[in-house]
Amino acid sequence: MINLKIIFAIMVSYFYYWKHSLDRIGDSFYWPAINLLLWGLTSVYIKQASKDIPQIIIIVLSGVVFWLIVWKASQEITINLLEELWNRNLVNVFATPIRIREWIIANILSGIFKTALSLVFAGILAYLLYAFNIFNYGFLLIPFIASLLISGWLIGFFVAGIIFRFGPNYQTLAWTGPMLISPFAALYYPVSTLPDWAQIIAKFVPASYIFEGMREILFTGMLSHDKLLISFVLNIIYFTLSILFFVAMFRKSRRLGLNRLI
Repeated sequence: MINLKIIFAIMVSYFYYWKHSLDRIGDSFYWPAINLLLWGLTSVYIKQASKDIPQIIIIVLSGVVFWLIVWKASQEITINLLEELWNRNLVNVFATPIRIREWIIANILSGIFKTALSLVFAGILAYLLYAFNIFNYGFLLIPFIASLLISGWLIGFFVAGIIFRFGPNYQTLAWTGPMLISPFAALYYPVSTLPDWAQIIAKFVPASYIFEGMREILFTGMLSHDKLLISFVLNIIYFTLSILFFVAMFRKSRRLGLNRLI
């Protein structure tokens, strides 16, 4: 005979796991909210613009391919840190003469290499499947990619600082962190599609100027260089602050003892 008390006890234990896990809470609330925002706004834009904008498919594919840069640049930092935590190797790494600035530079350089591989692969796949050529953006690819890389790094180091300070219980931020800004980055739709309050936030998101600039090229064949300049200025400010935050959290965690993170 089935014991209902045992079933209830198991359910309660799973509830407590869920209650104390940011990963599980994110699965329940964060991802549904982000997906509804991102794809809901995209659907609204497509419905409004599909008859007038023949490049609608190219706009969406551009957003998919170039958002990969932000995603990969951020994750190269956070996942590398989590790998050390998962393998219980973090203390060993920083017991060596490695300095934090060397760890930062190594992660940035490896991120450039791996992001480039992913971008080339995605670009080839987009061309083979949809005849979409990312090189249509010409030399503007270079500043576009550079700005998006910095956006990824600043998110990555900010999240890594939180993980260093509070431990792997916050590891879900490695995945949710980049996606938090995606609705305001206007990946697949113009900033004007956003509600008024969200448009204000988008003005402070560097990536929004890049994706707006991409659409400007598709529509007019030209780019307002003001957008590039604003994106770089915001990125440099945020990146500097994220590095300072990361270093401060690392030093604080080291004083408290890195062993507690394992």
